[in-house]
Amino acid sequence: TVTAQLKKITGEGELAVATAQGGFASSNIEVNVTAGSDADLRKASDVILAKMKTLSVVSRASSNLSASLPYIAVQIDRAKAAADGLSEVQVGGIVTQAMNPSATGSVVIDGKMLSIYVNNSTAPLTTDALNTFSIPTAKGAVPLSDLATIATVNGPSSITTIKGLRSATLTVVPGTDNTGSASAIVSAAVAKLKLPASATATLGGVTTQQSDSFGQLGLALLAAILIVYVVMVATFKSLRQPLLLLVSIPFAATGAIALQVISGVPLGVASLIGVLLLIGIVVTNAIVLVDLINQYRTRGMKVTEAIINGASRRLRPILMTALATIFALVPLGIGLTGHGGFISQPLAIVVIGGLVSSTLLTLIVLPVLYYLVEGAKERRTDRRAAKAALSSTP
Repeated sequence: TVTAQLKKITGEGELAVATAQGGFASSNIEVNVTAGSDADLRKASDVILAKMKTLSVVSRASSNLSASLPYIAVQIDRAKAAADGLSEVQVGGIVTQAMNPSATGSVVIDGKMLSIYVNNSTAPLTTDALNTFSIPTAKGAVPLSDLATIATVNGPSSITTIKGLRSATLTVVPGTDNTGSASAIVSAAVAKLKLPASATATLGGVTTQQSDSFGQLGLALLAAILIVYVVMVATFKSLRQPLLLLVSIPFAATGAIALQVISGVPLGVASLIGVLLLIGIVVTNAIVLVDLINQYRTRGMKVTEAIINGASRRLRPILMTALATIFALVPLGIGLTGHGGFISQPLAIVVIGGLVSSTLLTLIVLPVLYYLVEGAKERRTDRRAAKAALSSTP
């Protein structure tokens, strides 16, 4: 592999290979650190980074603070500037104006409006030039070195803030495909760390993405169940029978979770999409069974006889449909889809597990529940009919 070949390269520096996610979001975990000062931010980032590198579920970790660039820092002495009748802002403005071009107007050339900038050809661009740069004061020109301390220092290549506080981002690459478990371990480790008083750390990246996706898919699942129930109420013209059919959904969820645990495939967004698909598939099998039982009852059969005939007639079609779907998903479930396996494999495993459990339990439990509900209703009807017949007998 690429990683194995890169490990053979020796020398200074560190090489890292990031895996692509087929156009989808990155699986990296981000730790967003904020602090009231640069020193606290740097200390908190170093503490968290050191801890991340000790976790077994972490492949590697890095901080954007480690990417630094040299720059010239000018620290103005407020007292010295005030003694010469200047403020810190005024001294900074004079230096900025000398180093940056200033806009003086505009001109139209060939019908195009162009801005005019005036640049100082002798702009101070080094520490030596800044030290000798003349600052006009009420007492005459003085070198900048008399009013400020000038030095070349290393600083972050970019400065970011969150709600007015300096921030840093630590990127953690999980060493496992189970990003949910890795996120939980990283979150627990960060929560136990003693950070500076002004520093806080929150998880982002794949953790936030999964949390948002789970919330949205959870609402989609509830909406799907509600829509299916409303459609079945309109179809069966009953409020009780659709509830019996919805029992198939927990049956499917049981098998889906069990097969995921057995296979070791982590729970993710693709798994919830598989559950969403299962709602329609397993309810369809239940509808086919209950509808035939209802047809037999309208022909005058008793509940028990209708259930036996309906279940025996629908056993083969339901099993054939379920097995055909399961076998079609087996290649996806065992990961024969190449780079897209991280999406298709969890989805296929959820659907396969859900179909196996829901099919078996639907054929066994659903007829029993139907008998308990509709059989009790039939017995009450028969008792009322018997009482009415007795009362009408002279």
